[in-house]
Amino acid sequence: MTMLAISPLTAAAFAPFGDVLQVQAAPSVMINRGNCARYSDLAGLDFSDGRAGISVFHAKPYRSPLLLDMMERHPQGSQAFIPMSDDPFLVIVAPDNDGKPGLPQVFETDGLQGVNYHRNVWHGVLTPIRGNGLFTVVDRIGSGSNLEEHWLDSAYQILF
Repeated sequence: MTMLAISPLTAAAFAPFGDVLQVQAAPSVMINRGNCARYSDLAGLDFSDGRAGISVFHAKPYRSPLLLDMMERHPQGSQAFIPMSDDPFLVIVAPDNDGKPGLPQVFETDGLQGVNYHRNVWHGVLTPIRGNGLFTVVDRIGSGSNLEEHWLDSAYQILF
């Protein structure tokens, strides 16, 4: 079984797979009489049809070691995960390799970051590693299947 290393989540490293949702150095604008910094348009939401929906996911935290044996993607829309606590979670992505996931990459959020997976990007399941596992999710709501799963020929192990 191959071990995968975990890297800190950065916008540059994650760019091929999606957007990192986090407070940036300078806000887009100050609002509410200067009491609120607005960081605008942090994710490129992309849907082939349907509409954007906001859902809440509540996932149990995983324990180390994590066995990665399946990845998924959403061909009809992007998918954003915004944590509702400051607990870190793992973000597992892979480039496409002729319709299958290539070599996975693993990132750990700093607890204040969310992610937006671009449409059709292979990714692991929601993987909280501490805390309550509560997330706001923005994704496509519409008819037709927007989920493709791929079971890996050989599993990977992730220690955290």
